[in-house]
Amino acid sequence: MPPTTARERARAALTTDITDLARAQLATAGAAGLSLRAIARELGMASSALYRYFPSRDDLLTRLIIDGYDDMGAAAEAADDPGAAPGERWLAVCRAVRTWALARPHEYALLYGSPVPGYSAPEDTVPAAARVGVVLGRVLGDAARAGLLPPAAGRATGTVSAAAAGVLGGAHPALDDAVRTRALLAWSALYGTISFELFGHFTGSVTDADTFFDDAITDLAGLLGF
Repeated sequence: MPPTTARERARAALTTDITDLARAQLATAGAAGLSLRAIARELGMASSALYRYFPSRDDLLTRLIIDGYDDMGAAAEAADDPGAAPGERWLAVCRAVRTWALARPHEYALLYGSPVPGYSAPEDTVPAAARVGVVLGRVLGDAARAGLLPPAAGRATGTVSAAAAGVLGGAHPALDDAVRTRALLAWSALYGTISFELFGHFTGSVTDADTFFDDAITDLAGLLGF
């Protein structure tokens, strides 16, 4: 619900200023160097006043992480066209996630880079973190319900949790554990491919990052049967 009173609007505006400065710090000092005191100095505030908005560095990190996941999830949702073929939907969503990551590398690094020393993400971050997976799972589930997945083949190891199965298409006879294992592999490989590119691990190995990415996610779509 948007703020309605002048006080609520002022608080929302200052919260935005704080998080904007925190994102700028990610680019210069990294997540481990995030400093509430430095942000307070830039805003001309006493540290004690800023703590009324974010009681600790970890609270600010959690806000940045949730905002990052939500923003990336929104990009994935906007890219998905339910009227398109499953393979086209998969490619569009994966490209949108990569585009977001390339435009906001320091925020992506906060989400999928090295853990921040001393910080443990709370359960509050889980729904936002799952948003891209929910979109990809919707593509998989829609394909299954439309009869567009090939017959499942593979070992049913029972290693995919019920929570993950719910994200990865829900319940359908065509979505057995073998299919969900491939879906979880494809989901994680998407982030792995983006991370290798952003963190420089493809240097000297890949000559055209755009083409390589499209080739990789097309192969992943094939793994899913699209």
